[in-house]
This record gives sequence, structure tokens and C-alpha cells, in this order.
Amino acid sequence: MHIVVLSRNSRLYSTSRLVEAVEATGHDVTVLDHLKCDIVSEKDNPCIYYRGTKVTGVDAVIPRIGSSVTFYGSAVVRQFEMMRVFTAVESQALVRSRDKLRSLQILARAGVGMPKTVFTNYSSEVGKIINSVGGTPLIVKLLEGTQGVGVVLAPTRKAAESIIQAFHGMKARVIVQEFIEEARGEDIRAFVVDGKVVGAMKRKGKEGEFRSNLHRGGKGELIKLTKEERKAALVAAQSMSLSIAGVDLLQSERGPLVLEVNSSPGLQGIEKATGKNIAKIIVNFVIKGVEKKKAKKSMRKKIKSDA
Repeated sequence: MHIVVLSRNSRLYSTSRLVEAVEATGHDVTVLDHLKCDIVSEKDNPCIYYRGTKVTGVDAVIPRIGSSVTFYGSAVVRQFEMMRVFTAVESQALVRSRDKLRSLQILARAGVGMPKTVFTNYSSEVGKIINSVGGTPLIVKLLEGTQGVGVVLAPTRKAAESIIQAFHGMKARVIVQEFIEEARGEDIRAFVVDGKVVGAMKRKGKEGEFRSNLHRGGKGELIKLTKEERKAALVAAQSMSLSIAGVDLLQSERGPLVLEVNSSPGLQGIEKATGKNIAKIIVNFVIKGVEKKKAKKSMRKKIKSDA
């Protein structure tokens, strides 16, 4: 079996761990930079060229697509799907997860608990926006922000008005979100693979920081999820059609609230906090997916030959 990891850098922790996990199973693995893939479309012959060489003999793809290159990265994943290659994360689910507004709408429809959130088309009714999320303090987030970048805490009404007006003045798309004070700058990352929570950690922001992202200096530690938290994580991942997902939750007085569903969650923090080989779990899921795909294909051929 030949498995391809789509990644910009083979030395990144998550990429190297996935490569190690595939090699440990005895299967072949290749890392391809998705931005160096050329997509060729023609009738009944979709294909991909990598640095001038046609890519063949691939059984499965594990996408590690950064948010800044979602458009082209998802197109490469979609091309592999057209080539009938098993993909650990489907292209449409990847695109859907990167649209913060669409994600929130999907989660709300699925009945998942979330902080109150407002999005407008540069509305001048800033006061009404603030009131809609319960007043201040509140959070302002850039729709394109990642890893805590573009997330601002507005502690007072005057600060909130200034921040929202400034973003609107720059024509920057933002959402305004309720601040969950009882979370105390902490959140939970639940790692979901194939409909199961395979690991969870509580992330704590550094002193004086309301953002708990590990990239912002936060620390992760092992946590046992409650039944409600586990259910929220699974429903969130399922509603986004993600077989692999990092679901970020806040603990609130009204139960778990989903902040975000990440389609390319990093492995370093979760493996360190849980002591689990998450990369191996992902690779086993991929191998099982390829085997199922081959079994279905074999069954269709048998039915066709018997007809």
C-alpha cells in the first residue's frame, strides 16, 4: 500500500510522525508538497504531476493543508478523490471547516452548544451587535485568523465599539462573540478519528493571556471528558463530515460550547499531553479505509460478473 502525506514540510512534527507511523506498518509513504502538484483534467483521465512526474500507484492521501493555502490544497485533494484515491479528510469537508461563518451555521443547525455569535455586513449598528452577544467583555475574531491570530478581547463597551469600527473601516470580515468568563482562559481540544474521541487535553493560556492556543504559549494537559463534552465533540466532527478533527470546546455554566472544528489538527500537543500515539491511530484508520474501499470495488466487480 502506498500512502501520500500532503504537507509543505516533511520536517514538521505532525508530518514526520505520520511518516513514522506508516513506515511502522510496513507500507510505503511519500510526502508531497501540495503547492508543487500540477492538476491535469481531461475526460476520464484526471491526474496529478509532481515536479514534472506523473503521480501513480497511490492508495491513500493524508492531507496536512495549512489554512493559508486551503484553495489550492483542497483542489489537490479533490483531484486525488477524482482519481479514486482514499482521502483521510475529504476536500469538501476541508473547505467547509475553513469557513468560520459557515462552520458556525452548520454547528448551530446540528444543535451543538456555542457562544453567542454575530456576523454582519459592516453594519453601523455597533451597539446592537454588542447587545446581541450579551454586552462586554466580548471577543472579536477575524474570519481568516488562525492559531489565535486576529482574536481580540474587548473588555469594555468603548473598546468593543472602537475595535469593531476599526475592523469594519478596514473592510475586514469579523465575527463578534460572547466572552465565556468562567472558562478562565482555558479550553479543551478533543481529537476525533473515525467517529471516536481518541485523546483530549485542556489547554491553559499563559499568565495574562485569554487565548489558550499552544502556538501563543499555552500549555496542554491530559483531561478526561464528561459524557456531554464527548458527545459535543463527536456531533461537531460528524456535522462537519470530518473523519479527523480537532474540536475546541469551552467549559461553561450552560455546558460545553464548541469554538471551532479544525480539519488539520496538530499532533505534537495532543500526543505530549495524552502520551498516546495519535499518528498510529490515524494511519490505522487510513489503512482500514483503503481496505474497505478495495473490498467494495471487488464486490461490485463480482456482482457485475454474476449478473
